[in-house]
Amino acid sequence: MAVSIMTGQRVSMKEPVCLIENDSHGKLRVVRSALDILDQIDQHVVVVSVVGLYRTGKSYLMNKLAGERKDSILRTVFVLCPQGFALGATIQSKTKGIWMWCVPHPEKRDHTLVLLDTEGLGDVEKGDEKNDNWIFSLAVLLSSTLVYNSLGTIDNNALEKLHYVTELTEHIKVKSNQRDGEESSEYLRYFPSFVWTVRDFTLTLEVDGRPITAHEYLENALKLKTGQSAKVQQYNLPRSCLRNYFSPRWCFVFERPASGDKMRRMEELTDADLEPAFVEQAKEFCDHVFNEAKTKTLKQGLKVTGRLLGNLAETYVSAIRSGQIPCLDNAVLALAQIENSSAIERARAHYQKGMADWVAYPTETQEELSEVHAVMEKEAVAIFINNSFKDEDQKYQLELMKVLQEEYEKICQRNYKESQKSCESKIECIFALLEEKIRDGSYMTPGGYKEYCNNLKLATSEYRSEGGRGVKGEEVLNEYLERKASIGEAILSADQSLTEAEQRAEAEQARREASERENRAMEEQLVVQERLRADQQRTYEENVNQLMERMERDSRNAIAEHDRVLQARLKEQNDLLQQGFDDRAHQMQREIDALKGAKAQEEEKKPSFMSTALDTVGTAAALFLPGILPKVGGMAVKWLSKWF
Repeated sequence: MAVSIMTGQRVSMKEPVCLIENDSHGKLRVVRSALDILDQIDQHVVVVSVVGLYRTGKSYLMNKLAGERKDSILRTVFVLCPQGFALGATIQSKTKGIWMWCVPHPEKRDHTLVLLDTEGLGDVEKGDEKNDNWIFSLAVLLSSTLVYNSLGTIDNNALEKLHYVTELTEHIKVKSNQRDGEESSEYLRYFPSFVWTVRDFTLTLEVDGRPITAHEYLENALKLKTGQSAKVQQYNLPRSCLRNYFSPRWCFVFERPASGDKMRRMEELTDADLEPAFVEQAKEFCDHVFNEAKTKTLKQGLKVTGRLLGNLAETYVSAIRSGQIPCLDNAVLALAQIENSSAIERARAHYQKGMADWVAYPTETQEELSEVHAVMEKEAVAIFINNSFKDEDQKYQLELMKVLQEEYEKICQRNYKESQKSCESKIECIFALLEEKIRDGSYMTPGGYKEYCNNLKLATSEYRSEGGRGVKGEEVLNEYLERKASIGEAILSADQSLTEAEQRAEAEQARREASERENRAMEEQLVVQERLRADQQRTYEENVNQLMERMERDSRNAIAEHDRVLQARLKEQNDLLQQGFDDRAHQMQREIDALKGAKAQEEEKKPSFMSTALDTVGTAAALFLPGILPKVGGMAVKWLSKWF
């Protein structure tokens, strides 16, 4: 299995691999090697699943999506080959489980296109209706766009075969405490967009002699019938489910691609061998998917990466294997723990690598080290913010602040030690002549004290002019000269050329110089400590700023999510009124009112929520950032006034 890793953790696979399969006991399981591929994808993903009855040409569509690439110069249509999704020419279903193909997105350069091809539903050889339902449900749960492929026309028979959609609420829950009859808007919020592709379509797209589009054809087929009979309810059920659970919806129709003989050799054919109309229809479908299929998202618009998609698949399949019904809220909670812990480690690793790459020990000043720390910490916090979600009470972000502070303290300690080693090495070299004269007694002669003082000053001046001493230059010098104080006193006492008064004056001068050196050493350390306090304050403010940006983004995403669902419900209500379903339209008003209320609550709670978050971060951070002064008051107002 060839997988290429490109810049920015883009993954390009040469062929599809199985993502979900049945084990020897018939239970679904996620294939480890496929998860390993997804784990390498840091980019956001657009996930397109194709489902449908077996032997309806699903794999051809997936091969077209995977094979049509666009670079900066031209678009090249690659010939379908055996390395793609198996096409097959017999009545046997070729695709088992769910197969995955990850390719660079042809339109969104910062995204990966993940294609999921499901095993043919309704395979008489398997005869496992339960397995089919789970495969269909997993396709819905994992994708951002769901393509349903069928043959012929969208008639009542075709809709009855799509009975899987009527059973989705039995296989998927939004909330763990979900009640029967939960509003369909809750599902609409999380389900993918829907595309119905109709193969071997032979009808004329018109109604009452008026030409219509394929999309209008689908909506017309989904119109409901009035009445309360069991037959009418059975007729309306799949239509109501599609209308309630999936928005937006599109439809594409395809003529028969080739004659019977050619159809059995599809894997060998190029576009030149197929009907031109079919090739053009396939291109329109691919262009639509490339341009309209959205990034896979979770609650409140959280964008999903390849790694997160793999964890999502594991979470859902694990629930199914244990006999539970996959729950969207529970999945988000479980993923939050995994992803938030992972986000901390990813941020820490980035910080460690950046500091290792850019810091040369010892740094000349604390400010020099601090500047690198500020850059790498900002990037590390951004990595965490972009990879974490549902961080209740900012628990994980506070842990990140603590982790990075501990890392910085280790680096500072290393910087101190390296500075001390460097200073001691320079002192040993520069003061070597002085030490030699002390050992051989050269200064213990008349006039020796003056010579000693001159040599000491020259060596001290040379030492201070040397670069590469680091942040402990004065401290190490002061410690060294303090150790020499008793030797200086002995040399002074032995110098018979000085009068008693001159000796007292020299002793006083030595004390003044020692005091001056001590002050310089203290000032040096005060500068370091002040810079460290400033670093802590900046750490707090950087985390707060990025947290506020994240909260604002989450709030906007939540409101946009509300608006999308609200508009879909309003459109559905309007369609029901036009079709004469006044009672259903009035019942839907309850959902619409709830959505409007939820949006208003989201906007109302924002100021207090942001203030609470700031207070939590400030109070907790002060425990391990004693240098900070949490300026909580007014910060939430500042952010709200900035965005509104």
